[in-house]
Amino acid sequence: MAIETVPEWMAGLEDEDVAFIKKFLLASGSLKEVAGLYGVTYPTVRLRLDRLIQKIHLSEDTAADPYVALVKRLAVADKLDFDTAKLLIQSYKKTKGEDA
Repeated sequence: MAIETVPEWMAGLEDEDVAFIKKFLLASGSLKEVAGLYGVTYPTVRLRLDRLIQKIHLSEDTAADPYVALVKRLAVADKLDFDTAKLLIQSYKKTKGEDA
């Protein structure tokens, strides 16, 4: 029996995210069909997919500074608005002497 490993990009996803991905795949990528399955509007499913894409992009950036990664995760999770997150990252990079 082969030991299954979870790809690194999936390791940080919640069970709900994985269930969404499964439904999306089984619906052949039809956001309209996924919206029907969840009983929500197309724009709601599109927003959820966009946020999931952002989560995956963040998880793939393994070389990211832990502070920057945290700020980005908070923004993706709607705990922090994107403009504030951008300002925090720019200010942080300035204090480290990096280009923002």
